[in-house]
Amino acid sequence: MAKWVIHTVGPIYGCHGGREAELLAACYRNALLLAREKGLKTIAFPAISTGVYAYPPAEAAAVVGATLRAFLGEDQDIEEVRLVFFHPDDLNQFLLHWQ
Repeated sequence: MAKWVIHTVGPIYGCHGGREAELLAACYRNALLLAREKGLKTIAFPAISTGVYAYPPAEAAAVVGATLRAFLGEDQDIEEVRLVFFHPDDLNQFLLHWQ
């Protein structure tokens, strides 16, 4: 059972003047910062914005991968990050990007 729920609203793809990647990265980064602030050791994320907000999963995978690597490379407080996918296509795109 989750002890905390950290909510974030991802960007709607194509509606932010080309700032979608920056905004998506901020969703993940800010959630990680809040998790660290609360002393959490693990966090799980969905593929933010890849559903009804139409963010292409392949592009999201690149943003998420870079954001997680950068944060976790500097911060050892978070011990485990899980990515939870609703759609198999999202999982496949993330796996392709991260191989």
